Amino acid sequence: MEIDLSQYIRSGDAIVWTQTTAEPLTLTEALISQRHTIGHCSAFIGATYSHTLQPEYKDFLHLSSFGGFGFNSRLIDAHALDVIPLHCSEIGAMITKGVIPCDVAMLQLSPLGPDGKHSLGISADYMIEAARRARVVIAEVNAQMPWTDTSSMMEGLTIHAQVHSNRPLLELPAARIGDTEKKIAHIATSYIEDRAVLELGLGAIPEAILGMLSDRRDLGIHTGVLGDASIELVKQGVITNAFKSLDTGKIVTASLLGSQKLYEFGRENADLALRPYAYTHAHHNICRLQDFTAINSAIEVDLTGQVNAEWANGRYVGATGGLVDFVRGALAARGGRSIIALPSTTKDTSTSRIVSQIQHGPVTCLRSDADVVVTEWGAAELRGKSVAERTRAMIAIAHPEHRERLERESHVLID
Repeated sequence: MEIDLSQYIRSGDAIVWTQTTAEPLTLTEALISQRHTIGHCSAFIGATYSHTLQPEYKDFLHLSSFGGFGFNSRLIDAHALDVIPLHCSEIGAMITKGVIPCDVAMLQLSPLGPDGKHSLGISADYMIEAARRARVVIAEVNAQMPWTDTSSMMEGLTIHAQVHSNRPLLELPAARIGDTEKKIAHIATSYIEDRAVLELGLGAIPEAILGMLSDRRDLGIHTGVLGDASIELVKQGVITNAFKSLDTGKIVTASLLGSQKLYEFGRENADLALRPYAYTHAHHNICRLQDFTAINSAIEVDLTGQVNAEWANGRYVGATGGLVDFVRGALAARGGRSIIALPSTTKDTSTSRIVSQIQHGPVTCLRSDADVVVTEWGAAELRGKSVAERTRAMIAIAHPEHRERLERESHVLID
């Protein structure tokens, strides 16, 4: 029987629900079907990987998010979602302070675990801050949500209403790894030493990189999101977390985002610690991790090292997200490195992703934060280099078809 949300949600309320593949589908579907009864509301949605939200629902629901990832980009294109530029590290605090309002928090929880308590399951992100700020907390307890060690975060939290479900969690398909991604990965892995602590996003390049690390020893993981590709390295004994200077022996992540195999890996796994963004992305934590190596992607990088990770072809498709958090944390860590890894062109090679200047999108990451940029053509080490030195290094890793043009355009920067 569907829950009557009008008992709990008032017209004008601000709603926050668990994002990505941990979306509480039973609750979000009920919200959509009952929106006319409830009245106009707003919602902060994070990243979405379901088809629950459609552009036409903006008639009663004003949506905002911190990026265009997942299916958010189609909502942005339809002017049905507003983007709030945010670092992941600050989202929880902004909810706590009321800058991002939250009257109603909707969670997806696991059944009772070995400690006799519910857990947040596969995502810790910023929902604890939302739940503690909210007037009303509504939970979907899903029999298929794995129990994780997040139950202690819910200590003292009042759940005002709950529904029970038994439905598969959303899954993220595996990325297709091609020759370009393999070449990039081969170069990027040369910067990963034994005992390094890794942060990687999702997609073909991170998966390709992880697939080439079977000869490393005692790697650690401290990341915002964990995908399937890490599981095999754990099984092989490559990822042990044994020498991490913080959270020794544990993989630390804010969420699990992948297949059912990954979710089962997380079930009651004592070696896995899910933590909120306020922990995983906190500068004071990242910089304590010796040999922390942040590997992130971008839409384009200019010849001086400025990064656009948000805007492509006139569309908002990315986010500020955790990029700057991890880049700056890596540069502050002893032995830390920050790698921006991307193909040198779009798929048909007609458009270079190494550009003379970023003109059609925001600068997500400043050139003063640049360290290493990797394409399939090589690595450009930019840290401590002059503009002229950076320009030469970046042109050298651009696609050969675009180097002559970039050389001509570069004179604006260095003459």
